[in-house]
Amino acid sequence: MAAPAASTRASGQAPLLGIGQVLARLQPEFPDLTPSKLRFLEEQRLVSPARTAAGYRKFSTADVERITVVLSMQRDHYLPLKVIRTHLEAVDAGETPALPGATSAAAFLAGARRYRRDELIAEAGATAALLDDAVSASLLPAAEYHGDEALGVLRSLVALRAVGIEPRHLRGVRAAAEREAALVERAIAPSRRADAADKARAAERGLELAGHLEAVHASVVRASLGRLAR
Repeated sequence: MAAPAASTRASGQAPLLGIGQVLARLQPEFPDLTPSKLRFLEEQRLVSPARTAAGYRKFSTADVERITVVLSMQRDHYLPLKVIRTHLEAVDAGETPALPGATSAAAFLAGARRYRRDELIAEAGATAALLDDAVSASLLPAAEYHGDEALGVLRSLVALRAVGIEPRHLRGVRAAAEREAALVERAIAPSRRADAADKARAAERGLELAGHLEAVHASVVRASLGRLAR
């Protein structure tokens, strides 16, 4: 079913947003978000923006929240879009399904926040110097706003600093992550054609592969630490 034609402002509601406005709102937290990615999410029936009489997409506040849920589940839990779509369809039908390996979509919507620098520092119990060190070590981006993932990283850095592990000691973590990212990029390169939809599918596959690499990495670290119990 085609989306209804959109007006610039629905009565009593917030104004609808164009693609550029959605990107401006979400790219600080999701730097890789592009117009092609938004169109791909629509093709995959994950979001259904309204259309103007001229055919331009217009996104509501609910659409933007839904996109945030989808991108967060992809980024933080490496879930494929088909799993996310099935989950959201069940939520739309009034069900409360469990989502493998992730918090529910309702919890994402209820708890997702964007933090300014000072808010992030206060929420994490960190210092401005620690955040600056994390940015310098490329463990966190130098962004105006941060999401829950950045909050989790900064909280972990607070705990690590308490035992003498500083962000500068973790530069190797960043280097290892970049090497693993290069492996994934080479693996998906054959499927990255010029078509925007193919690129979006390849990016989704890349996130899935990153999840597998993360599982292997965690297992190796646990095995290495097993000697402490001997």
